[in-house]
Amino acid sequence: MAGAPERRAPKPGAAESRAAEPALAPPASPAPAPPAASLRARVRNLGPSMTPSVQAVAEAVASDPAACAALTVTALAERTGTSEATVVRTARLLGYPGYRDLRLALAALAAQQESGAAPAVTVDIAVDDPLSDVVAKLAHEEAQTLADTAAGLDLTRLAAAVAALAAARRIDVYGIGASALVGQDLAQKLLRIGLIAQAHSDPHLAVTNAVQLRPGDVAVAITHSGTTGDVIEPLRTAFEHGATTIALTGRPGAPVSHYADHVLATSAARETALRPAAMSSRTSQLLVVDCLFVGVAQQTYERAAPALAASYEALAHRHSAR
Repeated sequence: MAGAPERRAPKPGAAESRAAEPALAPPASPAPAPPAASLRARVRNLGPSMTPSVQAVAEAVASDPAACAALTVTALAERTGTSEATVVRTARLLGYPGYRDLRLALAALAAQQESGAAPAVTVDIAVDDPLSDVVAKLAHEEAQTLADTAAGLDLTRLAAAVAALAAARRIDVYGIGASALVGQDLAQKLLRIGLIAQAHSDPHLAVTNAVQLRPGDVAVAITHSGTTGDVIEPLRTAFEHGATTIALTGRPGAPVSHYADHVLATSAARETALRPAAMSSRTSQLLVVDCLFVGVAQQTYERAAPALAASYEALAHRHSAR
């Protein structure tokens, strides 16, 4: 039909990509190894998708990097009750070309911990904890989540997402539940610097708005799990209609990434009975949102500064003493 948008094929899923190549075959063009500081965040984020044997190795290196850095691949396999092949596979899953590179990262992380740069993990919040302990533990977890997110954020992808937003004709943001609050924060920030942005938490409205997007528009999906259907559907619709798509997710290989041009990884603290995932994921999502906003404001400063000043002026009378 004339005028119909050209459909884009979704990106291959993580499972499809792994099935297409031998389990231990080195990548054709290996990416740079992630910084040591992001190791624990990667273990935390990838944990739900790991096999039990891979998870055993990953948790061992994250919980005791100093001891594991001194182990050979055979010794680590024996310590975790796995195989050498599993140890190597775990290293590559965590982003390192091989076990030698993982050992170097473990040694660096151990040095950071010894110097006090990385605090020890606190215990979970207990039902009978005094409020002072609750405050201290939450503050520690929030700070660690922010540090993990910053360490694991791909600056190249972040810059590409900023450029797309800065040049967008129109921006749609999709999120459900706690992620909807983060989406509203992003849309409101962008509106204040003169961009046309809308946040959608109603899945029906999200899809009907996504249908109107075209090349030059941007759609942003926010979902920690990466599997929220009410967020994936409008992003897929926007993707198929030619819009540039961005996903903020704690699971970079999850289904939402199949329809995202730019995937920005977020982190989260350990989920507990008194600290659900929505609490910990929101912290990292807000950090990425602030990074996007400041980056866009920098790129559009000549337009953003007057727009921001005008919004302050328009609201000034609402903050005056009566």
